[in-house]
Amino acid sequence: MKLSLTPAAAERAVDIDLASSALRELNAALHKLTPDTNETYWRIANPAGRHAIAAGLDVPVTVEIDGPVGYYCAGMNKQASVIVNGNAGVGVAENMMSGFVHVKGDASQSAGATAHGGLLVIDGNASARCGISMKGVDIVVKGSVGHMSAFMAQAGTLTVLGDAGEALGDSLYEAKLFVRGSVAGLGADCVEKEMRDEHRTLLAAKLDAAGILGEVDISEFRRYGSARSLYHFHIDNVSSY
Repeated sequence: MKLSLTPAAAERAVDIDLASSALRELNAALHKLTPDTNETYWRIANPAGRHAIAAGLDVPVTVEIDGPVGYYCAGMNKQASVIVNGNAGVGVAENMMSGFVHVKGDASQSAGATAHGGLLVIDGNASARCGISMKGVDIVVKGSVGHMSAFMAQAGTLTVLGDAGEALGDSLYEAKLFVRGSVAGLGADCVEKEMRDEHRTLLAAKLDAAGILGEVDISEFRRYGSARSLYHFHIDNVSSY
């Protein structure tokens, strides 16, 4: 998903420098916006790793953050597009409902955790538990992901152009996982599955949404999903719990 701003929108940009403005005041101003606002583009300077920047948004605006952010940036996002020109701390886009979050660096643990919808794109690597308990979000990681990514993932897609760490998809439900590189190990009840035409079409749509469809070969990806043996307790599977 590539964002482009008209000259008029750029002229109307709201510039906030967190070196001289309080984060609490920034978030309060963003929360006061109404759907018909003409302040649709916000530029944030000097984030300096502060936590919860642009969290809890519920309006169709664009927030571009020029630098690294701390915990829970763009958490609980609805409708908004949040761009981070740097690295992101724990829980970026956590519990996102809709919208678009783009991290142009690396992401720490639990990126996209519990997120219900929207698109999260990470240009670099994501640490452990990327997509933990995801419930419908689409996550595209151009680098690699750490251990226990997609742990208890219920719905949505996780697409990894690099490698995946140990215990990928542990206790997975119905989320779909696509990995182009190597997988260090699969978690309980996660298995490699056949890549059929319908899955190639789905993967192509996610890569297209992330703006990188023409940059990768879909045939290089493998698909992983749930073996569906842990949905209900069964004594034969007790050692897997």
